[in-house]
Amino acid sequence: MIIEQTPIPGLLILKPKVYNDNRGYFMESYNYKVLEEQGIIIKFLQDNESYSVKGVIRGLHFQLSPYAQTKLVRVIKGTIIDVAVDIRQNSPTYGKYLGIELSDENKYQLLIPNGFAHGFSVLSDIAIVNYKCDQYYRPEADRGIRYNDPALAIDWKIDPNKAIVSAKDNILPLLNEAENNFVFGTTY
Repeated sequence: MIIEQTPIPGLLILKPKVYNDNRGYFMESYNYKVLEEQGIIIKFLQDNESYSVKGVIRGLHFQLSPYAQTKLVRVIKGTIIDVAVDIRQNSPTYGKYLGIELSDENKYQLLIPNGFAHGFSVLSDIAIVNYKCDQYYRPEADRGIRYNDPALAIDWKIDPNKAIVSAKDNILPLLNEAENNFVFGTTY
């Protein structure tokens, strides 16, 4: 597995080795030991999966500390733009985002540590997204930031007039109004 740093410290792109032949393909999508050897020690506790249609935008979601979640996101079917926004106060990249195409073809994964808000948009007809979390879902800690916050100016690669967004996500606060207890350099 190839592990690449991104311009935003903490966000990592994981590129698994894929073995193709006339039967299809095989890949190791997760291996604790491989990550541990790279200094990435995360005990994942929960897997989530979503099915979405073209034009859907989900997010931007996070959980407050001490229930903050590190996520490892991958696409089983389709293509998405996966987005992580740095919301760690005092971070040199606070308010910056990374948007990366994840698909069933490139098989890339995005490792998103706690202290980031996460969301994605669906570019293909359908997308099945799977992500591992190192903390369980806690409704009382569930928070978010509005996907179309002008201060973030995220390019979701979707016509905003055709975006399909949940009622909950449409009323999330802007970044500067969102409850947030993450501080850069603090371990949660």
